[in-house]
Amino acid sequence: MTEPDGPRATLIEYPCDFPIKIMGASADGFAQEMLAIVLRHAPDFDPAAVQMRISGKGNYLSLTCTLRAHSQAQLDALYRELSAHPLVKVVL
Repeated sequence: MTEPDGPRATLIEYPCDFPIKIMGASADGFAQEMLAIVLRHAPDFDPAAVQMRISGKGNYLSLTCTLRAHSQAQLDALYRELSAHPLVKVVL
């Protein structure tokens, strides 16, 4: 909800640990590209903490990245960049 005279209302208190799930084509370099994007927006993110899952047929890969979020603006920018990537199908 965006207010005309102020920031959007949120129930999230920052800073906080925030999980983001990125799902996309299981292509060479997908995980590395997604981690590079996450690190641009959350430089303190530890890539070793990523959880990866491949789909049953091996066509898709999901990455769960739990990062330390410092603001709604940070998360919005990260979601926008991830969602714009051609290999990404869904960002949750």
